[in-house]
Amino acid sequence: MNRMKWLISALFLIIFPTIVHAWSEDILSHFQPYITIQEEYDSNTNLSATNKQGDFLTTISPGFRFSTTPRSPTTRELRQAPTAEDRYGMDLDFNAGFNFYAKNHEDNYISLNGTLNAWYALTQKLNFRVRDYLIRSDEVREADYSPTAIEGQYLPSRTTKRVPYIRNVFEPSLQYQFGKENFFSIKYTSNIYNIQSNLSQNSMANSINPKLTYWFDIKNGMSLEYGLTLGDFQRSPDLVGHMAIGRYTYRFNPQTSIFGEYTQLLRDFDPPSVDYVVYRPSIGIEHAFSPTLSGRLQVGYYWADPEKGFTTGGPFYDILVTQRAQKTTYTLSLQGGYTEDFFTAENRGFTQSHRAIGRITYQLLQKMSVGLFGSYEWDKYAVSVIGGEKQINNIWEIGGNTSYELFKWLKLSLEVNYTKNFSNINSADYGDYRGIFKVTATY
Repeated sequence: MNRMKWLISALFLIIFPTIVHAWSEDILSHFQPYITIQEEYDSNTNLSATNKQGDFLTTISPGFRFSTTPRSPTTRELRQAPTAEDRYGMDLDFNAGFNFYAKNHEDNYISLNGTLNAWYALTQKLNFRVRDYLIRSDEVREADYSPTAIEGQYLPSRTTKRVPYIRNVFEPSLQYQFGKENFFSIKYTSNIYNIQSNLSQNSMANSINPKLTYWFDIKNGMSLEYGLTLGDFQRSPDLVGHMAIGRYTYRFNPQTSIFGEYTQLLRDFDPPSVDYVVYRPSIGIEHAFSPTLSGRLQVGYYWADPEKGFTTGGPFYDILVTQRAQKTTYTLSLQGGYTEDFFTAENRGFTQSHRAIGRITYQLLQKMSVGLFGSYEWDKYAVSVIGGEKQINNIWEIGGNTSYELFKWLKLSLEVNYTKNFSNINSADYGDYRGIFKVTATY
């Protein structure tokens, strides 16, 4: 009996480390820790019109990526495309940045940046998905991370100086597929914004968004979408928002389709803010020029009818061209008409807007890429700011970047850009040069 116990114990001591080693190797194949060290020079840290202050910012950002799809055995990279047989999965990327200013030590802070994408197929037709992004930053201009935004797009609002703020957007959704292209989905979104400034205000939005897409046959399809948003503001009147979108699509072939769309928005505020309704009919075309080149053109007209005051209207357009080839990738986006600025630093509300964003990246060498980018944005705020005058911004940005893979685990990158705002309000004018050198080591 004692011999049997000793034999079992010996086998356990031999086998258990092997099992743990194999298990740990399998788990580690799904993790990818990394660290980034960044040095940045900013010639106008607060984007000030007169009191320009330049500073160096050093950022040390340890982080990790996790994916249920393991690393590629050749590149050791995560995020391989999941197969149709994968009933569940998760992609997570999170890092914390320790930011140190060379001059203004009182502005030192900890930044956060995280994205989550998880899914689970309850049945072959019913899928549950959760998306989330978290950001803590002190950038004066906040980048736009909404699903419809493209790289290089910013929110209209800005802070008056560098001050930390945090935004968390949590988005679970459920989709039922009842045909090859037919589905019904419902999505809930929680958007929380908190800022450490008495000049701005915290806000929170809770939205629910059902959508139905149905194709009558291979050529004719329609989609119906509704959105309800409950907005809670720290000091401003609260908001109840409604959105309705209807679209009919006619498909000539797999590459080309045209559509007609009607959008209507209702914004109902607590007193004393003024309610308004936006009407927007439009038509559009989508075309795939090649497997790597596609384009979309949508044009129409909008008019905003406030409960008090004058109706505002104008042309609406949305143009997007994307090329994703092996060596060259570029995006060109033109958007115009209006935007709505809520749940941000300034909460400017309804804003007439025109925007152009272009970005191109070229794979110069196997381990080296170069890129150019530029943007222009024109915004006219509905709310008067000084002496009854409405603020108009003309914001230009141009820049370039390059990256080089020194080793498989070590990447270097450099970016330089210049931003200039020509505003009819003198205090809103600014110019800013920035240069960023970054080193990223990945295990």
